[in-house]
Parts: sequence; C-alpha cells; structure tokens
Amino acid sequence: MGEKKLSILLVEDEENLHEALKLNLEMEGYEVSSAYDGIKALAMIEQEYFDLVILDVMLPGTDGISIAETMRIKNNEAPVLMLSAKNTSADRVLGLKKGADDYLTKPFNLEELLLRVKKLIEKNKKLQLKNSLGEIYFFGKNKIDFKAQEAINKKGQSIQLSKKETMLLKLLIENKNEVVPRERILQAVWGYNVYPTTRTIDNFILSFRKYFETDSKHPKFFHSVRGVGYKYTE
Repeated sequence: MGEKKLSILLVEDEENLHEALKLNLEMEGYEVSSAYDGIKALAMIEQEYFDLVILDVMLPGTDGISIAETMRIKNNEAPVLMLSAKNTSADRVLGLKKGADDYLTKPFNLEELLLRVKKLIEKNKKLQLKNSLGEIYFFGKNKIDFKAQEAINKKGQSIQLSKKETMLLKLLIENKNEVVPRERILQAVWGYNVYPTTRTIDNFILSFRKYFETDSKHPKFFHSVRGVGYKYTE
C-alpha cells in the first residue's frame, strides 16, 4: 500500500473554477473532496478530516467567513486558504481574524495557489511534529515509555500497551489541557478519513482510566467532552 494522500476540501460554487482547481490539485497528488455551498461544506467538515480547506468567501447557504469561524470555535485546526473577489485590506483582515491562515484574491495565479497550498500543509505538519514528546513521560505516579509501548501505573504494575493505545496516549498528552476533536483522533490514530463510530475511542479512554486513574469514576487525567472530543489534563 502506498502512502495515504493528503486530503483537501475544495469549497467553491463557481463550477468552472471549481473543476479547474480540482483537476490541478489532483494532478499534484492531493485527494480532493468537493462542496459547492456552505451548508454541505460544514457537514463534510463535521464528518471528515482534511489536511487543508480551500474556502471561497461568497457561497450559497453559509458564507466562507462563518465556516472558518465555526471551525475554530469547534477546535478544528485544519489550515484554511480563503479565496475571495474582495481585495480590500479590511476584507483580508476580517478573513484572517475569523480563522483563515492565508487569503488569496481572485483572479489569482494557479502556480501561486498551488505553492500556498503546499506551504500551508507543510507548516501544519511541522507544527504537529514540534509538539511531539520524548520517549518517556511521567504524570502523577504513572510512567509511559512510548518507544517500548509500555507503562508503569500508580501501583507499580507493568502494562503492555497496544500500538493504538500508545498513539492515542501520545496525541492526547501532546495536546495537554486542550480538547482533541474525535475526528482528528480517528484520522491520526486509526487513519480514517470518514468516521463510522467513536465508540472505539470511548473504550480506549475507559481503559486509560482503569490503568492510570486513582478513581476511574472521577478522572483526573482522561476526560470525555460530550459531543466534541477528549482531553488530557494534569
């Protein structure tokens, strides 16, 4: 099996431009999903993980500014490249303030757009790597050895962790005190692009509480945030 393609959601209601962008992005090796209105775009962002969202400002249903704002409110940190025919500095500032990472005015140079897409995705991947932990991590009276996939709990008991347990622990701890959305967990740990269920994550969280918490019914470290995701705190 080859390496998983980077995924882009393209939200643009102008059909000819949409098809031209989609074709060129696919030629660059990206997996491109399409939405032609804001309501469909929001539904797709809720259900899938994307490495980048290309977002037109003027859309039927819900405008691009509102979509970017909703993503950030829900802790979706996927990079957003905003496209707009509005080219005043006030428009650009509004787009960036509401959650866009970059803003490109129409008409634009295709090569420039492809370069910006590449740089936004690379920057996001570097940020994720920058937050990575060392091989050993201590919390409370617990110790995790990520490389050996082992843990020692508060009672001194040795726990052999599965690969998925180790990956999930690492992801949650790297994002300490922040809610990690379910969609991001399923994509990062299980590699899903479309998510069938989150029950698996719930079971893993229950296991972590059993392993590491003094009182699993009143957890200190591992929390479920109803309807949003999961959080590790100290």
